[in-house]
Amino acid sequence: MKKLILLVVIGLGIVSCTTQKMKKNMTDLPKEWKHTTNIYEVNLRQYTQEGTFRAFEKEMPRLKSMGVKTLWFMPITPIAQLNKKGSMGSQYAAADYTSINPEFGTLNDFKHMVNEAHRLGFKVIIDWVANHTGWDHVWTKTHPEFYLKDLDGNFHRASGMDDIIELDYKNKEMRLAMIDAMKYWVKETNIDGFRCDLASWVEVDFWEQARPEVEKIKPLFWIGEFDELENPDYGKVFDASYSWKWMHKSEDYYKKNEPISELTDLLKKYSAIGDKSMRAWFTTNHDENSWNGTEYEKYGVITKPMAVFSATWNGIPLLYSGQELPNMKRLEFFEKDTIKWTNNYQEGDFYKTLLNLKSSNPALRGGDPNVITYLLNTTSNDKVLAYVRKNGKNEVLVVLNMSKEPVDFTIKDEHLSGTFTNVFDKMKRDFNSSKSFNFKVSDFAVFEK
Repeated sequence: MKKLILLVVIGLGIVSCTTQKMKKNMTDLPKEWKHTTNIYEVNLRQYTQEGTFRAFEKEMPRLKSMGVKTLWFMPITPIAQLNKKGSMGSQYAAADYTSINPEFGTLNDFKHMVNEAHRLGFKVIIDWVANHTGWDHVWTKTHPEFYLKDLDGNFHRASGMDDIIELDYKNKEMRLAMIDAMKYWVKETNIDGFRCDLASWVEVDFWEQARPEVEKIKPLFWIGEFDELENPDYGKVFDASYSWKWMHKSEDYYKKNEPISELTDLLKKYSAIGDKSMRAWFTTNHDENSWNGTEYEKYGVITKPMAVFSATWNGIPLLYSGQELPNMKRLEFFEKDTIKWTNNYQEGDFYKTLLNLKSSNPALRGGDPNVITYLLNTTSNDKVLAYVRKNGKNEVLVVLNMSKEPVDFTIKDEHLSGTFTNVFDKMKRDFNSSKSFNFKVSDFAVFEK
């Protein structure tokens, strides 16, 4: 069988991994757009004062102009009231899998928004919470046998979360009902895929059963909340997964002053997975923002270099509501806490440049074995992350100051040559004549050839 070679260069050493073309699998459906897309997570409750589908529609032209390609909506189903948290409850504690949360509007409102999103060129995916429901989900009354039970016969509370109870995936009828509920949204509203909450908390064979059944309607995009380094079997089913290890390691790198080799060693491990699926890279999301702090609390002066990395490394950039402001506060999870929008989207152009580059330059295609990524050797390998991604004649060079201080350095690597254009200031630079940089704190540079 034909072999595909992925090369990753760390300093002066080359690490190679070989993957073989396998017979057609679940991620090989005709979704060419997945290689160039980005995902913008919509926290509908906090996005506008109204917190509705109709109100959010007014924001979509701005997001289209910013280069957003895929809109991911946090759960849109009704929230269970029994044992709910706070005054409004968690959107991840469903009361019914096939109804709309009245907080957001009506089913027709949602359909209208999806149609408008499609007209503007967006793809739309919705959050799917398969592991658990709220305590008074309709199934607790109609099908209590769908749930795990404790020894005393009561519903089994999910680990560490008092407002949700776990489903029993040994129950074949429950599985079929879950699949039917997923089909409902595809048939009824024409969504383009699912972001699967806590995907690895559900047996992988359920997803192997569900995906082909739901896709009898249309090809869909599936992103799972799991890290493929920890759950490799799930990568055979999902188009993309989370990079949790990277997120935690990069936070430790910044806060605990760990060596940058911790990051590059981890990138080697991610690259060794290959391109049968992709990773989603992010600096924040709904969980991180609410419970662990804003991206600025986590990453401080390397927040923007980390955002550049997320948009340019092999995979899919994942953004969260308000990053274009930027949002500097933790948003309440169980209460109304509207993002404090202004007419000044300070980081809007920053993300527009990155997202448009990701979508347009073949060297940044995610999950494409034709793209080769080289981590470059510099005179400051302990402070700088530099890499070039190549696809034929197309090249993108990324240089990031990952330290807390200014740094002067030179790239010393044979994989960088020729003239590039800086995507932010449009200035040309000939790297055959000089590869030196003078970076201030938080500096970064992105060039394309």
